Amino acid sequence: MPTTSSIRRLDAGAATLLFDLRRGYAELVAFGPRLPANEDCEALCDAARRAPHESEPDFIVPNSVLPLCGSGYAGTSAVELCRAGRELPPVAAPLECVSNAALAAATDVRFSLRDEHRQISIASHWWTLLSGVIVVESTVTNTAAAALQVARCASLVLPLPRWAKTVVHYDGRWSAEMHESRTALRSALRIGGSSAGGRPGFTAGQWLSFEAADTSEYHGCCFAVHLEWSGDHEWQLETDANGDAVLAIGTPLSPGEIELAQGESFVAPRALIALGTQGRASLRNLWHRHVRDLVLPRSSRTQPRKVHLNTWEACGFALTLPRLEQLAADAAALGVERFVLDDGWFSGRRDDRTSLGDWWPSPQIFPQGLAPLIKKIQALGMDFGLWVEPEMLSPNSELYRAHPDWCIHVEGQARPTQRHQLVLDLARPEVEAYLLAMLDDLLNKYAIAYLKWDHNRELFPSGGRRVAQVRALYRLLDALRARHPQVEIETCASGGGRVDFAMLARCARFWASDNNDSLERIRLNRAWWQFLPLGSCGNHVGPDPNPITGRSLPMDYRAKIALFGHMGIEADPARMSDDDRRVLAAHVALYKTWRAVLHEGELYEIVHDETGVFGWLSVTHARALALVVQQEFTRYFETAPVQLGGLDRSRRYRVKLLEPWPSLAARYLLDAARWREGVVLSGEALATQGLRLPLRHPATAWLISLELTGD
Repeated sequence: MPTTSSIRRLDAGAATLLFDLRRGYAELVAFGPRLPANEDCEALCDAARRAPHESEPDFIVPNSVLPLCGSGYAGTSAVELCRAGRELPPVAAPLECVSNAALAAATDVRFSLRDEHRQISIASHWWTLLSGVIVVESTVTNTAAAALQVARCASLVLPLPRWAKTVVHYDGRWSAEMHESRTALRSALRIGGSSAGGRPGFTAGQWLSFEAADTSEYHGCCFAVHLEWSGDHEWQLETDANGDAVLAIGTPLSPGEIELAQGESFVAPRALIALGTQGRASLRNLWHRHVRDLVLPRSSRTQPRKVHLNTWEACGFALTLPRLEQLAADAAALGVERFVLDDGWFSGRRDDRTSLGDWWPSPQIFPQGLAPLIKKIQALGMDFGLWVEPEMLSPNSELYRAHPDWCIHVEGQARPTQRHQLVLDLARPEVEAYLLAMLDDLLNKYAIAYLKWDHNRELFPSGGRRVAQVRALYRLLDALRARHPQVEIETCASGGGRVDFAMLARCARFWASDNNDSLERIRLNRAWWQFLPLGSCGNHVGPDPNPITGRSLPMDYRAKIALFGHMGIEADPARMSDDDRRVLAAHVALYKTWRAVLHEGELYEIVHDETGVFGWLSVTHARALALVVQQEFTRYFETAPVQLGGLDRSRRYRVKLLEPWPSLAARYLLDAARWREGVVLSGEALATQGLRLPLRHPATAWLISLELTGD
């Protein structure tokens, strides 16, 4: 038999999880590549058992997905509970397990502990999705008359397989998000997370990857964990004296924040797990399919990702109607499809010290409201988007003067600001109702196709509202989308400060960073794209020089890098040279031609042995597009050929270098006409022999098109 009543098997995509319940614990015995359907799971579990050694209890308490301190378990408990201000001892109860399908084909399993004496139950529910992703949800329920305080409830406790040798995690700051760190897994206790309150922050610790020793782009096992939550997160890696490592991840809870009356439950944010068996590419593309098919709003999957122009870097707060109309005309001439009016459009907003909360058009800039500008934009063939920051308010605003108690604050204490603003208490019903009515009125009154939803401040003091604030945000977004399902929303939080699946279930795309410097975006995108598909990632051509890094880069380079993603422009075309406008317009046209390949294809990283050479290949059934970039000045005149994996090795492709070409590098092409017409090569040759490209100078980028031939 594949399973017994005391052994539970869960198959998800390429993975198998095997739980052994025979010792009274939900012991995760196996997690790795999918086992044969006829595997003797009981024999496998028996083979994994061991005798106790000299320095542990006579009865071995196994690492469990529901660990509780006591009885010999020395790790961190999955939950910590209090009553009347006193910490409760661990729940003492037999393990219960329920599957909603036949054991041999189970798609979900629920483990629970029920303490009848204290009238508490704790549950960990695991189920699989069609994408191959595993979902884990933890719940604490109080059935006693006395209130129960939840001090901790991990969303996921995962005993890690011994084949996992490396942990990949991320940290960062504003304009420098997603710095990747790779460390040995079993070295010491590690703790990470965020304390930004209403957003995960720039640490991106709610994504963690684990790799085998031999994992590469196309080979080896790896898996990743994500906390589907838009507030604070914390994770912890513990390794015991036996070398067994356990991951716990969840959202931190403030004292007294979660109190359960009789019959109430606390459901922790969901955690997701995905496993790839053919290297990082297999894991990356599993996440991408999951996001495209099951996460992003359905309306955003049925229409092409339009080219944006955002007004911020072009105008800042210096808005006038004639200037915006000219900017719109210049944008349309480049092929832009969506014109986004950023900060500064609403009443009294001349700088960042005022007027958040007063969401009506400035009568000085727009005496007739936004309608004349929108009409002009639509006449130019574009639709209209608008920047909002609904969760915030300025102390200098009509809203604050009318409702000073609507901000999150602690009575009798100062109200500290960040970026000269405070946070609205969304958990108050009247605040949530006000914001919904305000946004609904804007969308009813004006033809707005898109909202750039920003969040530029950390939540402090939290006032014990961290969980309630996030859940109120979800209700607000859900209610607004129900009324306006065709309006696309972008999640932005000073750049990439709030990017997670819970937000992307409500938003069409995310803003990866306020930093549009192309060299920085190569690094940023490489990290984000390990989990999120290109079509969801806002990727813009910024001004030159870049206002954050001060660096100047050629337009050809900036445009090619922005093309790989959801392309946009964050600059004033009137300040560009004629040649830069021509080059940019050509890349906008290329983006429109190739965006279906970029946004629907499988994504492979181009791995090269030359320092500073990076690249990506997006592959659909019949077409593929590659981006290859050279960042640094090379040691040798000739770099190694660029190998393109991920193609069908048995088929033949017509390979072209798409114009416009980088002018300096193009001088070194031996036969330009041949590269325009295309050379026909097999997928095998492209993967093993590769293409020799002129990659000698910094800030060089090539776009390579590949189309299946008929032979």
